[in-house]
Amino acid sequence: MTNNDETTSVNDLKEVVKKFRDEREWEQFHTPKNLVQAISIEAGELMEEFQWKTDEEIAEILKQEDFHQKVSHELWDVIAFCLNFANVCNIDITQAMIEKMGQNRKKYPIDKSKGKHTKYDKL
Repeated sequence: MTNNDETTSVNDLKEVVKKFRDEREWEQFHTPKNLVQAISIEAGELMEEFQWKTDEEIAEILKQEDFHQKVSHELWDVIAFCLNFANVCNIDITQAMIEKMGQNRKKYPIDKSKGKHTKYDKL
């Protein structure tokens, strides 16, 4: 069986990053503050790959295997630190998603927000 998004659970991913951290004795560095800073830094590195490019240019370079792989790896860096943050803060990501999506559904009802980019307080 191949590991992919269809066969790997969030908990599986949380365990992968926890094991990686623990094998290196990095738990001491994985404080909530350090992890949110790392998330922001890694997100900045991902953003940098798209800076100053038009949507058309991005659509083209995403077809290039080396660029696609690079941004995939940058995305993983962001996700890995998010998973580490969830581990350290004892956050159940699925439960957080359910709660937040419920809030978002109320803030952005389909009849008012469909096809619009307007912030919820301006709908």
